[in-house]
Amino acid sequence: MKISFLCSDSEHPVNTYLYNWIKDNSDKHTIELVRKKSELSGGDILFLISCSEIINNEDRSSYNKSLVLHASDLPKGRGWSPHIWQIIDGSDEITLTLLEAADKVDSGNIWKKIKFKIPNHALWDEINHILFDKEIELIDFSVQNFESIAPTPQSSDIEPTYYPKRTPLDSKIDISKSIESQFDKIRVCDPNRFPAYLEIHGKKFKLTLEKIDNE
Repeated sequence: MKISFLCSDSEHPVNTYLYNWIKDNSDKHTIELVRKKSELSGGDILFLISCSEIINNEDRSSYNKSLVLHASDLPKGRGWSPHIWQIIDGSDEITLTLLEAADKVDSGNIWKKIKFKIPNHALWDEINHILFDKEIELIDFSVQNFESIAPTPQSSDIEPTYYPKRTPLDSKIDISKSIESQFDKIRVCDPNRFPAYLEIHGKKFKLTLEKIDNE
């Protein structure tokens, strides 16, 4: 099988998981990981992983199936960074959806959904580890069930909701509020790529949260 991964950001933490999957499966499949759609060579499956480009029908026509991994219970939670918004809103359970790419964002037919818990003390890297492990699980499912899957259209009885793209302002901590009330916002912020910060005395300060294990 010929498989392509399109992940726009070479610095995205999911890359380590993709590299490991490719290494473990390169003896069974022909696999490529590219950063731009112009680099795609066509094949059986295209996985769009944290892809920032618009992948239209013409782009997808070079593959038998083009698939997306989206961390919400679709059609609820279409759009950007869904698991981040959900955790900030207090959710401790995330649904990861494997679906077909479509011209309308996150609207394609669904292959599979899995639910998993996020502990209320998990920090950004621990959250990533849980999420990316589940993404690899669904990538394996896609490859193993490629010939037999029967996709399901998204429910027309459920009104879709949409999350906006996150901006640096979404990582700003309000110094007039308690740490406890903003703990979920702080813990989801990647300190390397999208750090939490606060402003006081005319200066901006990066806020880093680190877990100390005393046991």
